[in-house]
Amino acid sequence: MSRVVRFHATGAPEVMQIEQLDVGTPGPGELKVKVEAIGLNRAEAMFRAGAYLESPVLPARIGYEASATVLALGEGVTGYAVGEAISVIPAFSMNAYGVYADEAIVPAYGLRKRPAGLSPVEAAGVWMAYLTAWGALIEIAGLKAGEAAIITAASSSVGIASIQTANAVGATSIAVTRTRAKVADLKAAGAAHVIVTDEQDLSAEVMRITGGKGARVAFDPVAGPQLMKLAEAAAPGGIIIEYGALSTEATPYPLFLSLLKALTIRGYTLFEFNGAAERLATAEAFILAGLKSGALKPVIAKTFSLSQIAEAHRYLESNQQFGKVVVTTDA
Repeated sequence: MSRVVRFHATGAPEVMQIEQLDVGTPGPGELKVKVEAIGLNRAEAMFRAGAYLESPVLPARIGYEASATVLALGEGVTGYAVGEAISVIPAFSMNAYGVYADEAIVPAYGLRKRPAGLSPVEAAGVWMAYLTAWGALIEIAGLKAGEAAIITAASSSVGIASIQTANAVGATSIAVTRTRAKVADLKAAGAAHVIVTDEQDLSAEVMRITGGKGARVAFDPVAGPQLMKLAEAAAPGGIIIEYGALSTEATPYPLFLSLLKALTIRGYTLFEFNGAAERLATAEAFILAGLKSGALKPVIAKTFSLSQIAEAHRYLESNQQFGKVVVTTDA
């Protein structure tokens, strides 16, 4: 028997329950793993609340990302050994698998070797953040040295990964945050510029920073009315990539700015490319090289134990964190 987090109804963090379940044995193409640390993601909070891209099939398991060790291999699985340290990456539906548990069954296609030199907690903060940043900024936008990239919700794990990714290719990272509380941390994390939207006009500041040219790339999980400000701040021919909906307000389409500037406004999730082996291999090589050189370094905001899973989700949704929220198994 293993502790497994499930929820039988959607709602607030308290709907998650820790249950004693028989995890079973891995089937063909699967592995059984012992979970050490779990990286929490906004997608999981939305899934739990019933507000995600897919609706949970109740009772639902939950969790995309973890550091673990291999306990058993299913039929046809090669390249891994019992006892080996691995990372579970977000490559599957949570209606099929979930890693909020002491032990879990996971698909082989959703695993990678754990990056060398990282602790289980650090490794739990790598794959969702850096794959998401790479897919948007490098794969889709083709961000290059000398270009400017606006990164909103910049203190999130994906925001910090995006700052580091932009810097790694020689681009100018413009971090956007609501209050002044996280400005020093964002600068320490590598942001070339920080815009505080409670005090400054986003588009005016971007134009000042870029000498009136605007930013060719904007990467945004907020949407809502802020999309208009991003369109104002965009360079002609620029691309705005939306990867979330943190705003509770409607998202108006900036039609005239899109026409005037020939903008691309595009929705995105990392699932676009993480099922394509060649593209994923390219992303993995970029991330591993960055981790090795120190250009990419996960920032851990706070850790919780599995028994505190509801508290961890409340903290995740509070917007207090700077970096990744991680849950460790405490059995």
